[in-house]
Amino acid sequence: MPHPEELREDVRDLLKRTGVALKQAGVPFALCGGYAAWMRGAPEPDHDADFLVPAAEAERAAKALADAGLEVTDPAEDWLLKVVRGDVFVDVLWRTCGRPVEADLIERADLMPVLSVEMPVLAATDILAGKLMALDEHYCDFARLLPVARAMREQVDWPLVACEVAGNDFAVVFLALLDRLGIVPDVVPR
Repeated sequence: MPHPEELREDVRDLLKRTGVALKQAGVPFALCGGYAAWMRGAPEPDHDADFLVPAAEAERAAKALADAGLEVTDPAEDWLLKVVRGDVFVDVLWRTCGRPVEADLIERADLMPVLSVEMPVLAATDILAGKLMALDEHYCDFARLLPVARAMREQVDWPLVACEVAGNDFAVVFLALLDRLGIVPDVVPR
């Protein structure tokens, strides 16, 4: 098994190659998930990287990645594909939290240098809302979310996040925790 730092370097390289392939093919995309949060000051993740593409662009994204010589696999889930190299992978998603990715989500992304490659990075508000909407009874790890929320707190439109996640009790409880800890005051409507 490769050393964790070697795996992290491999993920970073595959992240760049995936972003470059999508960019060169003109496929609208945005870096999302843990690496998008990292670009905005959160701790670096210790696993895969994630990209979003609009649902209407899923087939074109898969073709662009394969044409760039990347190994693309089609997992059992019908809302993503994986770019794989050795022990690492990058997810390319066209549905998140049960909803298709729409072009406006990608359009709100900011162009940022990511490991020396300029690419769209999901807006902090959208990153946090997505992470919170993923919370459920099977995955509710507040310990991973706290440093992310703390690092990005000044970049997030918290009232908008609270509105977007109001139907998810796990997310609402997390926002209440942020409020009680004084990380982000008054984020939960009373």
